[in-house]
Amino acid sequence: MISQNFIDNMSALGKMKTALKKTDPQIYNFVFAEEKRLKDVLEIIPSENYISQAVKEALGSALNIKYSEGYPKKRYYQGNQVIDSVEILACERAKKLFGVPHANVQPYSGSPANTAVYLALLEPLKDKIMGLSLAFGGHLTHGAPVSITGKYYKTALYSLGKDGALDYDEIERLAIFEKPKIIVCGFTAYPRIINFKRFGEIADKVGAYLLADISHITGLIIAGVHPSPVPYVHVIMTTTHKTLRGPRGAILMVTEKGLKKDAQLADKIDKAVFPGLQGGPHDNQTAAIAVALLEASKPSFKKYGEQIVKNCKKLAEELLGYGFNLVSGGTDNHLILVDLQSKKVNGAVAALALEIAGIVTNKNAVPNDPMPPFYPSGIRIGTPAITSRGMKKKDMVKIAAWINVAIEEVRGKQIPADKEQRSEFWREFKKRIVKNKKLLAIAREVKAFCSKFPVR
Repeated sequence: MISQNFIDNMSALGKMKTALKKTDPQIYNFVFAEEKRLKDVLEIIPSENYISQAVKEALGSALNIKYSEGYPKKRYYQGNQVIDSVEILACERAKKLFGVPHANVQPYSGSPANTAVYLALLEPLKDKIMGLSLAFGGHLTHGAPVSITGKYYKTALYSLGKDGALDYDEIERLAIFEKPKIIVCGFTAYPRIINFKRFGEIADKVGAYLLADISHITGLIIAGVHPSPVPYVHVIMTTTHKTLRGPRGAILMVTEKGLKKDAQLADKIDKAVFPGLQGGPHDNQTAAIAVALLEASKPSFKKYGEQIVKNCKKLAEELLGYGFNLVSGGTDNHLILVDLQSKKVNGAVAALALEIAGIVTNKNAVPNDPMPPFYPSGIRIGTPAITSRGMKKKDMVKIAAWINVAIEEVRGKQIPADKEQRSEFWREFKKRIVKNKKLLAIAREVKAFCSKFPVR
């Protein structure tokens, strides 16, 4: 029996799409095409995920209209009674879920959120950030030279050990030598458990603030399959659209340890977000974050997080069986970093071949990569999105087999060192690869397989 609520929801969705189709058929067609793509392919980029219909509804609601510069009860515009309630609820849910005394849900995304922390605590061109090098799995905003964080602040970048894992003794040695004011832990391409306790000891030893960027692993922390940074760090930043399964956005949180180090820390960070970096918050985004936080508080989310890791470990096991070289030898979390040098395949070549085969991943640098960033030697894959669709460990066997066949199809396709030769190679390769019969056959199999796992 179909419920009246379901009928009403579908009716509202239908009206929305009808209005869009009538007003702007081009955009309507793009939306339709993207919805179809998401249904027909295996999304295994570890930073992407599917969101619930409830999150979508909040994001596309009337909460998109209001201007609300400031914070609850302290706005620069009238008419914010409802908006205040939405933001207060989102903050309370974040504080309860993570066990922290302060949360700010206004950051537009992860990069401005990290930048807000630096703005709050550092003096430009004087104080120092210490983060993992971009080339080893860090983020642009962890002090990369091409980022504002590497241009406006001094930086000291640490790397991984020879085994592809964090070398905490070396990180401690560097911290003592460099004396950073902020140490950043939390990464974008690190497949192992992060020892937040050890990072906390290092930060305390040198008197630094410790910022945990948990954007990738937030859902795993909530599910209890990765240790929480809360007891050991001063500030936490997370995006909300990865393993948390929310809208694009970010949350900044201050811990009890942070407030003990600096009683004004929460106030400093709030002022750095607004008015320091941003104007009015995106209230529809805030509401959608609140919905995602509520969903993450349910028992079913714990099972989801557990399944992400089970699937990723199984996928890694299968890939190892096909002779793939995995950075650090495997995974403890939601992602796998594959070094394709042993397969004599460039990461950009592999990512495109896999996309033709209906498997969407991203090219990625590997530790000590000899290739430039746009043509790196690896690919980064993960299981959050396919787990959201209901796939289990047994399905990873099939996915690994498809990945292996696709990579074998382009084995030996290396990017030339010469820039002019590289451009010519890439143009010709793209022309040929889109017609590859074996890859197109895999894409058909993938599409049929995905039909068993509807996108909700």
